[in-house]
Amino acid sequence: MIISILVSSLPSHSTTARMRIWRSLKAHGAATLRDGVYLLPSLYSSKFEEIVTDHLNEHGSAYIFESEIPDNLDLSTLFDRTEDYQAISNEILELSNNLDPDQKKIILKQVRKLRKNLNTLVDIDYFPNTLQIKVLNELTHLEGVIARLGEIDEPHTSSNLIPLLQKSDYQNRIWATRKRPWIDRLACAWLIQKFIDQNPTFVWLNNINDCPPEAIGFDFDGATFTHVNEFVSFEVLLHSFNLANHALKKVAEIVHYLDVGGNEPPEAIGFEKVLHGLKLSITDDNQFVQLSNHIFDGLYTNFSGDNS
Repeated sequence: MIISILVSSLPSHSTTARMRIWRSLKAHGAATLRDGVYLLPSLYSSKFEEIVTDHLNEHGSAYIFESEIPDNLDLSTLFDRTEDYQAISNEILELSNNLDPDQKKIILKQVRKLRKNLNTLVDIDYFPNTLQIKVLNELTHLEGVIARLGEIDEPHTSSNLIPLLQKSDYQNRIWATRKRPWIDRLACAWLIQKFIDQNPTFVWLNNINDCPPEAIGFDFDGATFTHVNEFVSFEVLLHSFNLANHALKKVAEIVHYLDVGGNEPPEAIGFEKVLHGLKLSITDDNQFVQLSNHIFDGLYTNFSGDNS
């Protein structure tokens, strides 16, 4: 394996610059061999380029070399992230032990911050071990617990195959889900109306046990369409009817994140705030869904013009 080596120095009076550069090196995951000598796997050597520029702007010096790894150099030790993973694991445990449904909004902010911190750590973990997977699983589990915190009949994940279905078999149908729909259910209702059933009727259930026998249930345990494996109900509908084009996949990323957590798409929080404002101001579920459809339409149209 080839390693990139940054050898650098700064004038002794450049205290502020020294701290700024040190923070940049840490953010890029560089290992310190000794003062002024830093290492990165050669695949990531471009991260050193801005550090070199910063040194030169501060009248210092910086040079990048590449070398084979010496036999006596243990990179897994130099780049070890165990302490950082353990710190995040401790935060996950502390949050898990203090789950109050009345504080769900605050808890969501905390777990989303944890996810960002963990993703940042994973990005600079150049020699991962089993601890990375352990902490990722811990956080995913916690996100699922928080998603159901204080919710009635929030679906659990099942392990099933998702069959491919024909839209022609799902026309003029009654579709049922839990009342006061939120992200996943709103997205499902929009998808059903726009891409699946040309004339659907929706029923909002006070109790999932009261689901009419002729209705197609979605987003509750035992429903025809609900969480399967790592997919939320919206994603299950996409796969069931083979609808996953580029724009719908982008919408699905937002729905997944806002429903059960994971990696945050840039549009997610603003989208959530708009829908939350609508939900607070509209108590009729049918009206809420019809208005939210316009928000999903705009999002879909925007993504349809985005080929990135």
